[in-house]
Amino acid sequence: MTNTPTVPFDTLTLEVPKSDRAFLRTIARKMGWTMKSNRRKMSAYERSLEDERNGRINHYASSEDFFKKMGI
Repeated sequence: MTNTPTVPFDTLTLEVPKSDRAFLRTIARKMGWTMKSNRRKMSAYERSLEDERNGRINHYASSEDFFKKMGI
């Protein structure tokens, strides 16, 4: 039985723009690294809370104003 030397590994966390993710994955594959995504999908409720925090909601005085805005 041969003992194979163990190589120490480091675990890193990076924040990478989505546009660069494919490039990073290609480099990782060529280097023999393992990439894991720890991102989970947000629920519709969580997305709506984020929209509110970031000011991506509209307020209307009445339903008539809303329908006018929608062109109905």
